[in-house]
Amino acid sequence: MSEQYFDQKRAGGGWKRRNFLSAALASAAAVTLPGASVLAALGKGESGGMLLGRNGGILTGNDGALREERGSVGEREGSEGGRAELTIRDVIDKLQADVPGAPFPQTVDTIKAGDWGQPVKGIVTTMFATDVVIEKTISLGANFIIAHEPTFYNHLDETDWLGNDPVLKFKKDLLDSHGIVVWRFHDGLHQHRPDGVRMGVMYALGWHKYYAADNPSLVEMPPISLRAMMTNMKAKLGITKLKYIGDPAQLCRRVVLSPGAAGGRSQIGQLQKYEPDVFICGELNEWETSEYIRDARHQGRKVNLIVLGHSASEEAGLQWLIPVLKSKIPDIKATHVPSGDPFAWA
Repeated sequence: MSEQYFDQKRAGGGWKRRNFLSAALASAAAVTLPGASVLAALGKGESGGMLLGRNGGILTGNDGALREERGSVGEREGSEGGRAELTIRDVIDKLQADVPGAPFPQTVDTIKAGDWGQPVKGIVTTMFATDVVIEKTISLGANFIIAHEPTFYNHLDETDWLGNDPVLKFKKDLLDSHGIVVWRFHDGLHQHRPDGVRMGVMYALGWHKYYAADNPSLVEMPPISLRAMMTNMKAKLGITKLKYIGDPAQLCRRVVLSPGAAGGRSQIGQLQKYEPDVFICGELNEWETSEYIRDARHQGRKVNLIVLGHSASEEAGLQWLIPVLKSKIPDIKATHVPSGDPFAWA
């Protein structure tokens, strides 16, 4: 995974590697990845799962006797029997083939810029297709960005309301002049079983061993203080700050992990359902979940809150996607470029 993760160095504009999943993945005998056809042959595991061996090959076999096979999955052939040029649409089709019900009739998982019929030269995964990420994509010689979140500053990526805005024009011109295609992979990545974002975060934190398919939001682990948990999360996710409500000395065993921004009703619903020691999310409205927890603590309920930041809470899911892409299209270079946290703290 030597080319999977880059960190932007704000001083000097350079880049450095940050492989926060490498150790977890390298230590595992096999990593759960998409690929319904392989698990169907094995007759076991969750729908949509594939096993990737330590050496990057696909694990296949019968009756649980796994063997590792190198090479691509479902290579596309031309009419003469030779391999046809892979298009960006082909890549999207391969990813959506592992998502139950995809492509969805109503979804934000659409092309935001460019022509998906063009040949794919290289792929970048990221949270946000920022100007910096686009420039890095160009420098890598890639032409396909898979972004998890919006590109044009609103959920549906509508641009009419922006008019002739110079910031929008610069970004569109940058994409168009270099033939960059941007596709959002949000609904499908979350609807994959298991949720690709959740699994990326679980592996990054070393919590994958606690994953329960029948209750994916709840993580039950040996007791750890809230302080130690926060310290570990910052180190393993590569972040320098987070927000919290609670008692740093309290021991936590029941954890609800809710990456991203599920919204107050969903977050409070999980608090009601699971009664965790700590609720971890990426983002919240500060008049909803945090106020619920403040009142709950005043009433004597020992529930804590950790807010990681939206990007920090989901970025690992886009790195999780890299070995998926390499298993499906091994001849195309795929690189994870983080968009990072835009905020500075005074």
